[in-house]
Amino acid sequence: MKAIVCLKWGPPDVLQLKEVEKPTPKDNELLIKIHATTVIAGDCEMRGINYPQMGFGLRLLMRVGFGIRGPRKKILGQQLAGEIVAIGKDVTKFKEGDEVFAVTGFSFGAYAEYTCLSETKIVARKPTNMSYEEASTIPVGGQEALHFMREGNIQSGQRVLINGAGGSIGIIAVQLAKSMGAEVTAVDSAGKFDMLRSFGADHVIDYKTENFTERDETYDVIFDVVGVTKFSDCIRSLSENGTYLQGNGTVSRGVKSTARKIGKRAIAGPADYKTEHLISLRELIEAGTIKTFIDRTYPLQEMAEAHKFVEEGGKKGNVVVTMDHSIST
Repeated sequence: MKAIVCLKWGPPDVLQLKEVEKPTPKDNELLIKIHATTVIAGDCEMRGINYPQMGFGLRLLMRVGFGIRGPRKKILGQQLAGEIVAIGKDVTKFKEGDEVFAVTGFSFGAYAEYTCLSETKIVARKPTNMSYEEASTIPVGGQEALHFMREGNIQSGQRVLINGAGGSIGIIAVQLAKSMGAEVTAVDSAGKFDMLRSFGADHVIDYKTENFTERDETYDVIFDVVGVTKFSDCIRSLSENGTYLQGNGTVSRGVKSTARKIGKRAIAGPADYKTEHLISLRELIEAGTIKTFIDRTYPLQEMAEAHKFVEEGGKKGNVVVTMDHSIST
């Protein structure tokens, strides 16, 4: 089978198309014929071990954990949509022919024509009203958005601001907040405003020309998707009992303590990824509550170009990579 192999950490050009051995499912595993995957910011950070929010020590620990000179798991990619083509003898939840979407996470493996996943991993039948390409954009960004919007405990009529609203997490967070009855302000670049309004954003702010923390506006929930703000800078923008949510970052104990003292909440940390959350997202999609947006689509052999585009910043929604199984050898 064909796969994108990463032999060393570095720029997008380290990603190479190779012919590798097709995996065979173990007794509890599914063999998935992948039709589509995505390139998310986290993929680019992993490929280069380039995590701006981390200090040198943490980046060194990342190398120790994932590989000193290059990834121990050579095929990257964290989410996918595809078809189950074989199952192990102990599999009970799925059958051959099931169309699924899944998170591979730090097990990776989605940048290939086939991969094996245990049926106990985060995998579920894909939404019936989405193509493989569309469904491949949901597992990571959708679960991140679902986690933080639930943490925000959003109530009808509240005002919610989402900073970094135009990416794979943000566009779903906008829709979830709207479905909860919130008035939503989306912060991103002006080129994404039409898309954000189409997903329900009531107000838009161009971060390139205006800092939302300097506005004379308050919000019940502020969700910083990209983790570039500080709680201290957002205090005056939070309403009484307001909640500050930070994705892609951390909130120290001191900050949490300060938040409690002034009657507010500050929440960060990794999202809670579970199969039941993937199922919840599927139900929301099939009900018409959530849609996705694909900025560009690349074939597997142009994975390096897809990484370059995402790394440049400014993508709208998602960048998808597709497999052409008709030319497989």
